[in-house]
Amino acid sequence: MREEFEKLALAGKINNKDVDALVQLAQGGYCMHRSWGFGRITTVDAVFARFTIDFQGKTGHSMDLSFAAESLKPIAKDHILARKASDINSLRQMAALHHLDLIKVVLASFDGSATVDQIQKVLVPDIIASDWKKWWEVAKREMKKDGHFLVPLKKNEPVVMREQTISLQDRLMGEFRLAKGLKAKLVVASEIHKSLDDLTDRKTAVTEVITQLNADIQTHQRTMASLALEAIFLRDDLAQACSLPPQAGEVTSKDIWSGENSFQSIMEGMTASKYRRALQSYQEAHPASWHESLLALLNLSSAKLCSECAVVLLQAGKLQELKDTLTRLISQHMASSETLLWLAKERSDTFADILGPEVFRAMLTAMERDQFNEIRSNRLRDFILDDATLLVELIGSADMEIIKDLTRALQLSPSFDDMDKRSLLARIVKNYPSIQSLITGEASKQDTGLVVSWTSLERRKAEYEELVKKKIPANSKDIAIARSYGDLRENHEYKSAKEMQKMLMRRKGELESQLVRARGTDFANAKADEVSIGTVIKVTDSESGSSETFTLLGAWDSEPDQGIISYLSPVGQALMGHKQGEEVEIETEGGKRKYRVDSIELWKAPEAAAPAA
Repeated sequence: MREEFEKLALAGKINNKDVDALVQLAQGGYCMHRSWGFGRITTVDAVFARFTIDFQGKTGHSMDLSFAAESLKPIAKDHILARKASDINSLRQMAALHHLDLIKVVLASFDGSATVDQIQKVLVPDIIASDWKKWWEVAKREMKKDGHFLVPLKKNEPVVMREQTISLQDRLMGEFRLAKGLKAKLVVASEIHKSLDDLTDRKTAVTEVITQLNADIQTHQRTMASLALEAIFLRDDLAQACSLPPQAGEVTSKDIWSGENSFQSIMEGMTASKYRRALQSYQEAHPASWHESLLALLNLSSAKLCSECAVVLLQAGKLQELKDTLTRLISQHMASSETLLWLAKERSDTFADILGPEVFRAMLTAMERDQFNEIRSNRLRDFILDDATLLVELIGSADMEIIKDLTRALQLSPSFDDMDKRSLLARIVKNYPSIQSLITGEASKQDTGLVVSWTSLERRKAEYEELVKKKIPANSKDIAIARSYGDLRENHEYKSAKEMQKMLMRRKGELESQLVRARGTDFANAKADEVSIGTVIKVTDSESGSSETFTLLGAWDSEPDQGIISYLSPVGQALMGHKQGEEVEIETEGGKRKYRVDSIELWKAPEAAAPAA
């Protein structure tokens, strides 16, 4: 191809300086464009001085040779991208059987080094279709053993391929000796701990690491107690793995907890992954009073640390103490936004008797307090907005008046902007349509209002009151208690309590939907010129001549034995609006029958019995 390109250059169709680049492109057959990505050169047209290139999503693209020389980067045939285009099946087989060979192909394509992100991007999903993380962990272990690869401790640093081999132990110990500061040493020491099985003389290596860590722990136990404690944990793990006895004068975790630094300050400085071990270590150091410190820490820490404190307390059987503390913080509106964030994320049935409308009220208070104190964290607010079910779940057990009160509090809260408020209010309205009028300020249209007697209305209200104030709270306690029994698979009490919860919440929703539509009446305004609500109707069967009397009352009034029927019943609906003397067709169990309306009278409520003397 060089001869042809040189002829084109002599003819003035391309520049002399472009000949070498065009030769590389033509011989390699693959290229990379800044915008269009990887491409395959399918034809070279020396007559019209053009390449035809298949780019991803842009096949058969024609490109002038001069422009191609300037804008395309040649890709060698053994480059990972070229091999993906020409023989992807062999690469997939390599990924399954020979991890290091595939890594070598990738690194060679990137001039000997590439970051983990670069490697992943070029392999997933074309070559490695699933479980990249597992594949990479296996490949990384093999690279560390091989000796030709420098595998960095930090993800953003490149993996490097070297010609000369170096043992894993020599490399790690070299990095440990060069590490500056205890924090950097802990990173390498942790890698040494993970790689113990692959070291040639692990006892010698671990002894050196422990000696250095002990020296640093001595100098850090007062000034950086949290870091010293993490070093103690790792030191102890290394010693245990190699069955090494403690060195003389070692600082222990108990020494750290007995030092000048407070429990809170040490925990705040710990790495999150070490929270639980640190809490368990404190528990061992202070067996009599540890739980009091953890309960006090709940409201002073992050949501993650709250979660770990709760786990340790629950494992030690301190559930009731934990609940009492949370209940007090919530009821007194002293709970921090981080504590409430943890509780909202947790939402476990273990705390079913705590999670309720007061939690949301405490959340509003906590966010307003943070705003006043100029704390910029919006984690709790963001979680409330992102979790579509949280707000509805918290207010689900409340009665309608409390829900209305919480709606007003939300409308007045400065913690949410107008758009976010509308989103939250929409969630409430979706489950409680009667709140719509409170939000808009306009009376909602009750197109399907229910006419009910005062007596039946009071019965429904009493049922609703008992439901939200007694039955639902009692059920929440039952769920929390049953949840504490452990294994849910054989926990019949838990399953039964959860089923009862569904029934109670379903009935609560039904009652709320009915009560908001109900219009109480004593039927005093009824008229007898036609059948209406609050009238007594005498009818005669047109075929048999038998007579019956119906008392047509409210939607919830039904005593068939006494002839009292609801105006919404099939018989009531058939009679409504008819006048004396008219015939009515009524659907009965035996089929359709015709009745004649003989008389219509106003219903009179029975007089209350006189009090006993």
